[in-house]
Amino acid sequence: MSDRPPILHRSGYTLLEAMILMVVLGVAAVLLVPRLADRGDTEIQAAARQLVADISWAQCDAVASQGYRRLHFYNDGRGWCLINVTDATFSNAFDPATADFATDPWRTRRGGGDFVVDFDSDDRFSSVAVSDVTVAEGGRDITFDRLGGTVSAPGLGAGAASVTLSDGSNEWQLDIAPVTGRVVVARVP
Repeated sequence: MSDRPPILHRSGYTLLEAMILMVVLGVAAVLLVPRLADRGDTEIQAAARQLVADISWAQCDAVASQGYRRLHFYNDGRGWCLINVTDATFSNAFDPATADFATDPWRTRRGGGDFVVDFDSDDRFSSVAVSDVTVAEGGRDITFDRLGGTVSAPGLGAGAASVTLSDGSNEWQLDIAPVTGRVVVARVP
């Protein structure tokens, strides 16, 4: 037999371990709570990323198809759509009944395969609105040509454009450069 004392099994935490755990949880709360409280900003940031992605898609699709792609921003601020435009329909005003909506090949848009972003029907962006659209030539459309640049008429480069997204307390502005279509995104102070 052995002369060793029996091993005692302890259950629970010592006071020191419990205090360390409380300090770690307190530090985590101090770091995480402000981030979680500012969740409203995530919807508008997601909408801005979606718009940048849609602008990039419109440019790439215009190049790939050697046609025109137009982003139209709805007058009521609820979102935008991507439509196919030809030389014959270039100057036509937007009409949802006759518009040739671009098709989302991955069918990632909610409600179908048309390239439509509608904040009213998409709970990811429920608090977001397109608060302002400024296009150098006027209107609410940005058209990309066969080279992916912005145009105001077939063969005629467009001026600058700006789109502002708002959720009531935050605003993000997307500036689209003339001719090249380069996008710059910034939070509006």
